[in-house]
Amino acid sequence: MSIKSSLIKMAIKLTPDILIIWVANIILKGIAELTEFNFDLETRKVYVQTRLYGEETTIDVYLEDFAVFNDGESYRFIIHHAKSDRPWLNNLLSRIIGKAWKIPEIPHLTAQLELVAELFKTKTPALEKAD
Repeated sequence: MSIKSSLIKMAIKLTPDILIIWVANIILKGIAELTEFNFDLETRKVYVQTRLYGEETTIDVYLEDFAVFNDGESYRFIIHHAKSDRPWLNNLLSRIIGKAWKIPEIPHLTAQLELVAELFKTKTPALEKAD
């Protein structure tokens, strides 16, 4: 692991969840409110609880075993496991899990994408390509 990715990994671990919630709520104002957030970089797990604007109840979303990798042609993003407490969202998630989604190539961001792939590298290659 490079020094850059080690420093970024440490910064991610040290960033308080409350700070992420605060910033997300500024960005999502009028759309949704993030009420809980937990991100574990080592196990590649994310838990998010959000309330959509105008709704009373929250939605829980769990993502596990996600990765960014280079398949030789392009960088791809994959989520191996995802679930929610909403059936409609589970149906939507079932259509995207297990597929390696191509990340559009942006030449001036290649170095940053390489760093992201190093941070979120997977132990097993992707299952199915989705372009």
